[in-house]
Amino acid sequence: MPRINVLPKEVYSLIAAGEVVERPMSIVKEMLENSIDAGAKHITVEIKNGGTTYIRITDDGCGIAKEDVRKVFISHATSKIATGADLDSISTLGFRGEAMASIAAVSKVELLTKAENEETGTRYEIAGGEEIDFSEAGCPQGTTVVVRDVFFNVPARMKFLKKDVTEANSVQGVVDRAAISHPEISFRFIRDDKQMLITSGNGDLKGAIYSTFGSELSDTLIGVDYSFEGMRVSGFTSIPHRSRKSRAMQFFFINGRFVKSATAMAALEQAYKNSIMTGKFPACVLNLEIDPKLVDVNVHPAKIEVRFVNERPVFNLIYYGVKTAIENQNTVKEGKFPDLGVKSAPAKAQQTYSAKIDFFKKEEKPKQIRFSMNDEANPWRLEASRPPVKMDMVNPVEEEKADVSITVNKSIEVEKRFKEKEPIDIEFEEPEQPAEEKEEIPDFKIVGEAFKTYIIVEIENDLYYIDKHAAHERMNYERLKAQTVINSQILLSPTAVKLAPEEYGAILENLELLSKCGFDAEDFGNTSVIVRETPAMLDGADVKDLIIEIAQKLLEHKTDIEPDKMDWIFHSTACRSAVKGGDYTSPQERELFVKKLLSMSDIRYCPHGRPVMIKISKYELEKQFGRIQ
Repeated sequence: MPRINVLPKEVYSLIAAGEVVERPMSIVKEMLENSIDAGAKHITVEIKNGGTTYIRITDDGCGIAKEDVRKVFISHATSKIATGADLDSISTLGFRGEAMASIAAVSKVELLTKAENEETGTRYEIAGGEEIDFSEAGCPQGTTVVVRDVFFNVPARMKFLKKDVTEANSVQGVVDRAAISHPEISFRFIRDDKQMLITSGNGDLKGAIYSTFGSELSDTLIGVDYSFEGMRVSGFTSIPHRSRKSRAMQFFFINGRFVKSATAMAALEQAYKNSIMTGKFPACVLNLEIDPKLVDVNVHPAKIEVRFVNERPVFNLIYYGVKTAIENQNTVKEGKFPDLGVKSAPAKAQQTYSAKIDFFKKEEKPKQIRFSMNDEANPWRLEASRPPVKMDMVNPVEEEKADVSITVNKSIEVEKRFKEKEPIDIEFEEPEQPAEEKEEIPDFKIVGEAFKTYIIVEIENDLYYIDKHAAHERMNYERLKAQTVINSQILLSPTAVKLAPEEYGAILENLELLSKCGFDAEDFGNTSVIVRETPAMLDGADVKDLIIEIAQKLLEHKTDIEPDKMDWIFHSTACRSAVKGGDYTSPQERELFVKKLLSMSDIRYCPHGRPVMIKISKYELEKQFGRIQ
């Protein structure tokens, strides 16, 4: 029978250090948090060889009293908490009191510090957990910590370190996140004697983002500032059409602490639904101000994972905050030509031609998300659960506006006319609306249509290229979502659809769902279903392919909730009912189409996230032709 041994201090210290110090990045993170908690206004981080041989962090914080210096390197010694009750309301970044002891256990550490009321500072040196020197030293107020030879006494851990450049990049990521989470602090990062980052520390978050990530990110951002149930989210999120290929630029902070939260990430991406292309992801820098009692940060030694007392309010906070920001800044994607070497215009000319009138931005106070009907009557209207409606939170509910009915007749007769270059019959019904409900439409001129797909419109000093299929698809999608009961049409000849056995089973299990989406389908036997009714906007000729497409999606998304299933059924229906690229439309139809589109300022992307229009300025054109010197 094996005997139970009490491990000596030097052994259990190494074990404990393994939970906190995984690599140089971990050391920098822990010491940065100590500097921030100390109230520093200026912090400098310097590393060499990826931080494996040298790390130095200097701050001008409150410093450490001489009698407390030795305690810094004792496990579970901290100034952040005193009792177990303090864990319920942690307001500092650090609190466990393990970091410095763990760092000292696997490296050589030198500390210089001076508190405000002391005449001289203190120098303390410790290596592998053993004290080497404790003496007086001359130094300014604040603390400097130098860490050398990480894992010098644990050679096995050295094997798991990556290349110096990889480790250095990880350290820089930690500094970057600290800089954008605390723009009121000036950060400086030196990597192998080269200055890589410096921020002003003036509290300007946009400036800190620019200093950290450059204009590539900062120029794509729109402001977010939203409060809900005693919580607040502030920061920036990206313009929908400036999305990215990964989530690498999504940064969430809770009370200034960087966290990874599936709830926050899901809420962000849900807010961009139908506004961003599939496979693309938004970028953001969002800080959540939440009562510390409602969030538990004491989950993992790295303190990146958190738990919420109630996730739903947090989800709603981010969802509605980001959604409101997108709605208030719903701009058109702007096309630009590559630089062909033409001399740029003088500053004055640039200023003249860049003074463009954006008719999608209105001089009015930012609007909040409007709820046009209750969730029970229209459960698919909102993907997130609706927070309690307060008079200062949303605009009064208005009666549903009369919508323009756009239907495309693709009968045999119309196809014949299309071959003869005659217009396709796109019917527009434009009922009278009360004056207060009409949106202001800018003066426009239709220049023409390119490739029977893109309508070209001139407004002020801009040209707009409108993808008529994408725009019509989004119009149809919004109409479907706005209807409490989907308007259906009875097919003159019911359509039988032959399905694969799995698809057949999926359709039969979701007949009620299809009914809510405007379809009347029933079992026809022998793995077939028969469709008798479809949404009124849908052409019967597309029913067979659409039912097969829906069946395939039902198989792929078995676990999706009903509102999500209805959403992508609406996507497919709207797409198939929209006018197609290549279809000929008459000048009168284009006029009505553009007028309707410009009156709907919220339609800037199709349900798949593609832009419905692209703007090219007069200045861009004249620059290409060399008219501006």
